[in-house]
Amino acid sequence: MLLERFVTLWVVIDPIGTIPVFIAVTAGMTANARRRTALVATLVSASVLLFFLVLGQLLIDALGIGLLSFQIAGGIVLFLFALTMIFGESKQETDKRLVEADAELRAADRPSPAVFPLAVPSLASPGAMLAIVLLTDNHSVSIGDQAITAAVMGVVLLIAYVFMLLAGPIIHLIGNSGAAVISRVMGMILASVAADAVLSAFIEIIKTGTL
Repeated sequence: MLLERFVTLWVVIDPIGTIPVFIAVTAGMTANARRRTALVATLVSASVLLFFLVLGQLLIDALGIGLLSFQIAGGIVLFLFALTMIFGESKQETDKRLVEADAELRAADRPSPAVFPLAVPSLASPGAMLAIVLLTDNHSVSIGDQAITAAVMGVVLLIAYVFMLLAGPIIHLIGNSGAAVISRVMGMILASVAADAVLSAFIEIIKTGTL
Protein backbone atom coordinates (compact mmCIF):
# COMPACT_ATOMS: atom_id res chain seq x y z
CA MET A 1 0.00 0.00 0.00
CA LEU A 2 2.81 2.39 0.91
CA LEU A 3 4.68 1.51 -2.28
CA GLU A 4 1.51 2.03 -4.32
CA ARG A 5 1.07 5.51 -2.87
CA PHE A 6 4.70 6.36 -3.56
CA VAL A 7 4.51 5.13 -7.16
CA THR A 8 1.23 6.96 -7.80
CA LEU A 9 2.53 10.25 -6.43
CA TRP A 10 5.89 9.81 -8.14
CA VAL A 11 4.17 9.34 -11.49
CA VAL A 12 1.74 12.27 -11.22
CA ILE A 13 4.31 14.69 -9.74
CA ASP A 14 7.02 13.41 -12.10
CA PRO A 15 10.24 14.83 -10.57
CA ILE A 16 12.35 13.72 -13.55
CA GLY A 17 10.04 15.39 -16.07
CA THR A 18 10.40 18.64 -14.13
CA ILE A 19 14.16 18.82 -14.67
CA PRO A 20 14.11 20.16 -18.27
CA VAL A 21 11.38 22.64 -17.30
CA PHE A 22 13.52 23.88 -14.43
CA ILE A 23 16.50 24.29 -16.71
CA ALA A 24 14.40 26.24 -19.22
CA VAL A 25 12.91 28.72 -16.74
CA THR A 26 16.12 29.30 -14.78
CA ALA A 27 18.39 29.87 -17.77
CA GLY A 28 20.61 32.85 -17.07
CA MET A 29 19.97 32.83 -13.32
CA THR A 30 22.77 32.81 -10.77
CA ALA A 31 23.36 29.68 -8.71
CA ASN A 32 21.72 31.27 -5.66
CA ALA A 33 18.68 32.32 -7.70
CA ARG A 34 18.32 28.79 -9.10
CA ARG A 35 18.43 27.30 -5.61
CA ARG A 36 15.88 29.85 -4.38
CA THR A 37 13.59 29.12 -7.34
CA ALA A 38 13.77 25.37 -6.67
CA LEU A 39 12.91 25.90 -3.00
CA VAL A 40 9.97 28.23 -3.69
CA ALA A 41 8.58 25.89 -6.37
CA THR A 42 8.74 22.97 -3.96
CA LEU A 43 7.05 24.87 -1.12
CA VAL A 44 4.29 26.29 -3.33
CA SER A 45 3.49 22.92 -4.90
CA ALA A 46 3.45 21.31 -1.44
CA SER A 47 1.00 23.97 -0.23
CA VAL A 48 -1.30 23.41 -3.21
CA LEU A 49 -1.31 19.63 -2.78
CA LEU A 50 -1.81 19.90 0.99
CA PHE A 51 -4.84 22.11 0.32
CA PHE A 52 -6.38 19.33 -1.76
CA LEU A 53 -5.37 16.72 0.81
CA VAL A 54 -7.11 18.59 3.65
CA LEU A 55 -10.08 20.19 1.89
CA GLY A 56 -10.55 18.12 -1.27
CA GLN A 57 -12.83 15.57 0.39
CA LEU A 58 -14.79 18.32 2.18
CA LEU A 59 -15.47 20.03 -1.15
CA ILE A 60 -16.72 16.76 -2.61
CA ASP A 61 -19.03 16.18 0.35
CA ALA A 62 -20.30 19.77 0.22
CA LEU A 63 -21.23 19.30 -3.45
CA GLY A 64 -22.98 16.02 -2.65
CA ILE A 65 -20.78 13.99 -4.99
CA GLY A 66 -20.41 10.29 -4.17
CA LEU A 67 -16.84 9.22 -3.59
CA LEU A 68 -17.12 6.29 -5.97
CA SER A 69 -18.40 8.65 -8.68
CA PHE A 70 -15.44 10.91 -8.03
CA GLN A 71 -13.10 7.93 -8.02
CA ILE A 72 -14.38 6.85 -11.43
CA ALA A 73 -14.17 10.38 -12.83
CA GLY A 74 -10.73 10.87 -11.27
CA GLY A 75 -9.54 7.54 -12.65
CA ILE A 76 -10.72 8.48 -16.15
CA VAL A 77 -9.01 11.87 -15.94
CA LEU A 78 -5.81 10.25 -14.67
CA PHE A 79 -6.03 7.73 -17.51
CA LEU A 80 -6.40 10.52 -20.09
CA PHE A 81 -3.52 12.35 -18.41
CA ALA A 82 -1.46 9.16 -18.72
CA LEU A 83 -2.32 8.92 -22.42
CA THR A 84 -0.94 12.42 -22.99
CA MET A 85 2.26 11.32 -21.29
CA ILE A 86 2.49 8.24 -23.52
CA PHE A 87 1.31 9.50 -26.93
CA GLY A 88 1.31 13.28 -26.71
CA GLU A 89 3.94 15.84 -25.93
CA SER A 90 6.24 14.95 -23.10
CA LYS A 91 5.80 16.91 -19.89
CA GLN A 92 8.84 19.01 -20.53
CA GLU A 93 7.71 19.78 -24.10
CA THR A 94 4.26 20.85 -22.91
CA ASP A 95 5.60 23.02 -20.11
CA LYS A 96 8.24 24.50 -22.41
CA ARG A 97 5.45 25.52 -24.77
CA LEU A 98 3.59 27.11 -21.87
CA VAL A 99 6.72 29.00 -20.88
CA GLU A 100 7.20 30.31 -24.41
CA ALA A 101 3.52 31.25 -24.78
CA ASP A 102 3.65 33.15 -21.51
CA ALA A 103 6.94 34.90 -22.21
CA GLU A 104 5.43 38.30 -22.97
CA LEU A 105 3.28 38.25 -19.85
CA ARG A 106 6.23 37.31 -17.68
CA ALA A 107 8.28 40.08 -19.22
CA ALA A 108 5.59 42.62 -18.29
CA ASP A 109 4.52 41.44 -14.84
CA ARG A 110 7.58 39.44 -13.72
CA PRO A 111 5.74 36.65 -11.84
CA SER A 112 8.14 34.14 -10.39
CA PRO A 113 8.80 31.11 -12.63
CA ALA A 114 8.89 29.13 -9.38
CA VAL A 115 5.09 29.49 -9.21
CA PHE A 116 4.31 29.09 -12.92
CA PRO A 117 5.14 26.81 -14.57
CA LEU A 118 7.32 25.00 -12.00
CA ALA A 119 5.00 24.69 -8.98
CA VAL A 120 1.79 24.65 -11.06
CA PRO A 121 1.28 22.81 -13.34
CA SER A 122 4.64 21.02 -13.46
CA LEU A 123 4.84 19.65 -9.89
CA ALA A 124 1.30 20.19 -8.60
CA SER A 125 -0.31 18.97 -11.81
CA PRO A 126 -4.06 18.36 -12.19
CA GLY A 127 -3.30 14.66 -12.02
CA ALA A 128 -1.45 15.12 -8.73
CA MET A 129 -4.37 17.08 -7.24
CA LEU A 130 -6.85 14.36 -8.19
CA ALA A 131 -4.54 11.60 -6.97
CA ILE A 132 -4.17 13.27 -3.56
CA VAL A 133 -7.94 13.46 -3.10
CA LEU A 134 -8.40 9.82 -4.11
CA LEU A 135 -5.62 8.63 -1.80
CA THR A 136 -6.98 10.48 1.25
CA ASP A 137 -10.69 9.65 1.21
CA ASN A 138 -12.04 10.57 4.66
CA HIS A 139 -14.62 7.76 4.55
CA SER A 140 -12.19 4.91 4.03
CA VAL A 141 -8.74 6.28 4.97
CA SER A 142 -7.82 7.01 8.57
CA ILE A 143 -6.18 10.23 9.69
CA GLY A 144 -2.98 8.27 10.32
CA ASP A 145 -2.97 6.91 6.77
CA GLN A 146 -3.67 10.38 5.41
CA ALA A 147 -0.68 11.66 7.38
CA ILE A 148 1.43 8.87 5.85
CA THR A 149 0.25 9.91 2.38
CA ALA A 150 1.21 13.50 3.18
CA ALA A 151 4.64 12.28 4.28
CA VAL A 152 5.06 10.25 1.08
CA MET A 153 4.06 13.33 -0.92
CA GLY A 154 6.65 15.32 1.00
CA VAL A 155 9.33 12.73 0.19
CA VAL A 156 8.49 12.84 -3.54
CA LEU A 157 8.58 16.65 -3.54
CA LEU A 158 11.87 16.59 -1.63
CA ILE A 159 13.31 14.30 -4.29
CA ALA A 160 12.00 16.70 -6.94
CA TYR A 161 13.74 19.54 -5.10
CA VAL A 162 17.03 17.62 -5.06
CA PHE A 163 16.62 16.80 -8.76
CA MET A 164 16.13 20.50 -9.53
CA LEU A 165 19.32 21.33 -7.64
CA LEU A 166 21.11 18.65 -9.68
CA ALA A 167 19.27 19.51 -12.92
CA GLY A 168 22.38 20.32 -14.94
CA PRO A 169 24.32 17.09 -14.33
CA ILE A 170 21.19 14.89 -14.61
CA ILE A 171 20.00 16.24 -17.96
CA HIS A 172 23.60 16.01 -19.22
CA LEU A 173 23.62 12.33 -18.17
CA ILE A 174 20.26 11.12 -19.53
CA GLY A 175 19.60 13.81 -22.15
CA ASN A 176 16.23 15.18 -23.23
CA SER A 177 15.45 11.92 -25.03
CA GLY A 178 16.12 9.92 -21.88
CA ALA A 179 13.81 12.17 -19.87
CA ALA A 180 11.10 11.74 -22.51
CA VAL A 181 11.42 7.93 -22.41
CA ILE A 182 11.18 7.89 -18.62
CA SER A 183 8.12 10.15 -18.75
CA ARG A 184 6.37 7.74 -21.14
CA VAL A 185 7.16 4.73 -18.96
CA MET A 186 5.69 6.63 -16.01
CA GLY A 187 2.62 7.25 -18.17
CA MET A 188 2.12 3.51 -18.62
CA ILE A 189 2.32 2.99 -14.86
CA LEU A 190 -0.14 5.82 -14.26
CA ALA A 191 -2.56 4.36 -16.81
CA SER A 192 -2.50 1.06 -14.90
CA VAL A 193 -3.12 2.83 -11.58
CA ALA A 194 -6.02 4.79 -13.12
CA ALA A 195 -7.59 1.66 -14.61
CA ASP A 196 -7.34 -0.08 -11.25
CA ALA A 197 -9.11 2.85 -9.54
CA VAL A 198 -12.00 2.72 -12.02
CA LEU A 199 -12.37 -1.06 -11.82
CA SER A 200 -12.24 -0.99 -8.01
CA ALA A 201 -15.00 1.62 -7.94
CA PHE A 202 -17.22 -0.42 -10.27
CA ILE A 203 -16.67 -3.55 -8.18
CA GLU A 204 -17.63 -1.62 -5.03
CA ILE A 205 -20.77 -0.30 -6.74
CA ILE A 206 -21.76 -3.82 -7.73
CA LYS A 207 -21.20 -5.06 -4.17
CA THR A 208 -23.04 -2.25 -2.40
CA GLY A 209 -25.45 -1.08 -5.07
CA THR A 210 -24.71 2.57 -4.21
CA LEU A 211 -22.45 5.35 -5.42
